[in-house]
Amino acid sequence: MTVETPGARRQQIEDAASALFRERGYAATSVRDIAQALNIQGPSLYAHVASKEDVLWSIVIRAAGRFNEEVGPVAAGRDSAAPQKLRDMIRGHAAVVTSSQKDAAVFLHEWRFLSADRRADVARRRDAYEALFRGVIDEGMRTGDFHTVDSRLTAMAILSALNGIATWYRTDGPLTADQIADQHADLFLQALQNPAPEMHS
Repeated sequence: MTVETPGARRQQIEDAASALFRERGYAATSVRDIAQALNIQGPSLYAHVASKEDVLWSIVIRAAGRFNEEVGPVAAGRDSAAPQKLRDMIRGHAAVVTSSQKDAAVFLHEWRFLSADRRADVARRRDAYEALFRGVIDEGMRTGDFHTVDSRLTAMAILSALNGIATWYRTDGPLTADQIADQHADLFLQALQNPAPEMHS
């Protein structure tokens, strides 16, 4: 007989809620909907979660953590030049969006339903994450790899494009997740990079 741990049930609740929040939106999803998706009674849900907002908060923080785990070490690395770092960061962000599509979509679109304190926390996390991209773009401008751009606007454009993947990506689509990531990286790096100097004999 398999004994289900509280942690495993909590994970099931968050996964079910993530799918429903993405499909219907947070506001249109009730605790009863989440319980029905798991074939349990509504009151049983409260043995594992304090509220619907707590479930949303857990999903949002889980997604934020995944983005930082994937992209943060790349941005902090010292072994690669800015163009390669930015390419790897774009690939890392796209990988999280495509591999955790439900969580990513909830993080990107439903976080505004959190309480004011939690919204402020998410906003700080998002600003800090965007700063990773700004920093690498600034680095590329200092080294001459990138031409002069507004790094804040450019980082926002990159992240907006990558985040949009969550709304249209399909595992059975014409492009693989890796191909989508590479094409986004090519697009932005071609726009940012200075042409290589010509070699004269």
